[in-house]
Amino acid sequence: MSAYDDFLGKTETRTDRADPRLIEGFAATLGIDTPMAEMPPLWHWMLFQDWKRPDGIGPDGHPKRGGFLPPVHHLPRRMWAGGRLRFFEAGIRADETVTRISTIKAISEKSGGSGDLVFVTVAHSIEGPRGPVLEEEHDIVYRGAEGAAVKPATPAIPAPGEITRVTEPDALFLFRYSALTGNGHRIHYDMPYVTQVEGYPGLIVHGPLQATLLAAHAMAQAPGRRLASFSFRGLRPAFAGNTLSLHAVMEGDTARLQSRDDKGATCMQAEAVLG
Repeated sequence: MSAYDDFLGKTETRTDRADPRLIEGFAATLGIDTPMAEMPPLWHWMLFQDWKRPDGIGPDGHPKRGGFLPPVHHLPRRMWAGGRLRFFEAGIRADETVTRISTIKAISEKSGGSGDLVFVTVAHSIEGPRGPVLEEEHDIVYRGAEGAAVKPATPAIPAPGEITRVTEPDALFLFRYSALTGNGHRIHYDMPYVTQVEGYPGLIVHGPLQATLLAAHAMAQAPGRRLASFSFRGLRPAFAGNTLSLHAVMEGDTARLQSRDDKGATCMQAEAVLG
């Protein structure tokens, strides 16, 4: 029995509109033209934002524990560890109203070398006026503040045929993405907090932002194709102000993807299947 079993199967339904200003803002942040048809994959993470009053915000900048997600009060660090998505033919266009149904699918508690951990898997389904848009599972992990914030890592070995793009996300880029997604987590914009409280050496590049860049990198290798499915897993943090390289190896319809930091260590690994 888990202390959080009562949260299993809990559902939440929310409706939102694809505000054109968000789409224009993200395109400007990425330095690309505003998409005139459907939003590119993973841009839907700008929708369904959860804004709270000041008294509803926790010390990390997230909404206070409780509500839809289980109240894991004893583990202060919370992060989005990975996810899996399946896309349907209908996408999301500017000004369309879409509905998301969220369900807490799994909760597990573990203890290991890095201390106590709680994993929560949330399933989402999104539907728009033209039919189902996507099905998604995302994994949230809660952990304690003990131990090193960042462990040493070995540089990845480049794979044959690797296609590489290099970017350098700075503090402004992270700030704009936080604003576009309504993400108040202080590790992405508050240098005193992230270094003195969380113990990291610098501002952390959002996991969802890395996933979005990797999905775009995969699609750039196959113009005119659509993304059928995408999965990703964060392995270690990447920090603002350093280079972040995106790597793709194409194997038929599948792209094996990684983001790597300035030392060559893998920060996120992903797989994209093109339809």
